[in-house]
Amino acid sequence: MPELVLAVLKYFFLLLIFLFLVRAVRAMYLEILGPRASRQQSRPAGTPRIPARTGRPPDKVTVTPADGKAMTYDISEELLIGRDSKCQIPITDSYASTIHARIFKRDNAVLIEDMGSTNGTFLNRKKLSVPAAVSRGDKARIGRTELEFKK
Repeated sequence: MPELVLAVLKYFFLLLIFLFLVRAVRAMYLEILGPRASRQQSRPAGTPRIPARTGRPPDKVTVTPADGKAMTYDISEELLIGRDSKCQIPITDSYASTIHARIFKRDNAVLIEDMGSTNGTFLNRKKLSVPAAVSRGDKARIGRTELEFKK
């Protein structure tokens, strides 16, 4: 009987190791593939319009990382934020994803969108789940990096 128990345990542990490897490979594949949210630029049918904020849309964004060296960027049509080299706003924050968020213009408004990041993007201390319009003076946070929208 002990030989049967040992054989069952051996196959159980082999199954656990296999499942671990499958999850590890899947996580690496998804990290290499990039965010799923950026693949479709247009709004899907049935998605409500994003309401415009009462404030004026910003022209610039100031990015202040944890080390305190602030940089200011003009808001063009689209700015990607993250650790990837193709991002227009590169950040070295360890809590940021490869492509963490994006800032873009739509219908005379400036919006910020989380791109499926692990740790999330916060606008005025609220976690983003959908693209949100920003106004001058609004503050966003990605990990320990602060973004402030200005004139």
